[in-house]
Amino acid sequence: PRAETPFPGGSSASSRALVWQSGSMSTTSCTLRTRKFMTNRLLARRQFILDVLHPGRANVPKAELREKLAKMYDVSDNACVSLFGFRTQFGGGKSTGFGLIYDNIDSMKKFEPKHRVIRAGLKDKVTKSRKQIKEKKNRVKKLRGGEKNKVL
Repeated sequence: PRAETPFPGGSSASSRALVWQSGSMSTTSCTLRTRKFMTNRLLARRQFILDVLHPGRANVPKAELREKLAKMYDVSDNACVSLFGFRTQFGGGKSTGFGLIYDNIDSMKKFEPKHRVIRAGLKDKVTKSRKQIKEKKNRVKKLRGGEKNKVL
C-alpha cells in the first residue's frame, strides 16, 4: 500500500492539483480566431470555422464561446449563435469547430436542424416512445405522395 504524504496544510497531492486546475480554469483566458468566414444571405447567417486556443485548460464551454462571439460580432441575442462539431487537438490547448450566427431567431428556427434548436433552448424536446415512432413509420409506408406529410 502506497501512503500519500500530505502537503503543508493537510491536503494530499491529488487534491492540491485539482484545486490548482479549477483555480486556473477560471483565470486562464482563451483566444478565438475565425477562418473561412462567409456571409450566407440565402440562409440569413454568417458562417465560419472557429479556432479556440486554450492553453492550460481542457476545454472551453460553448456558452462562454457564444458570449464572446456575440460580443465580437455585435449580436443582439446570444441564442442566434450556434456552435457545433468541436474537436480538441491531441495534446490539448487548441480546439476547432464550426460556428453560425443567424440574423434573427426566426431564421435560426427555420434553417437549423431540430436537435440544435432544442440544445439552444428555443424549442422543447418532444418525447415519444419507441413504439409510437415505429407505428407511425409503418403507417407512413402504406401512403403515397403528399399524404405522408398529413399523418400525425
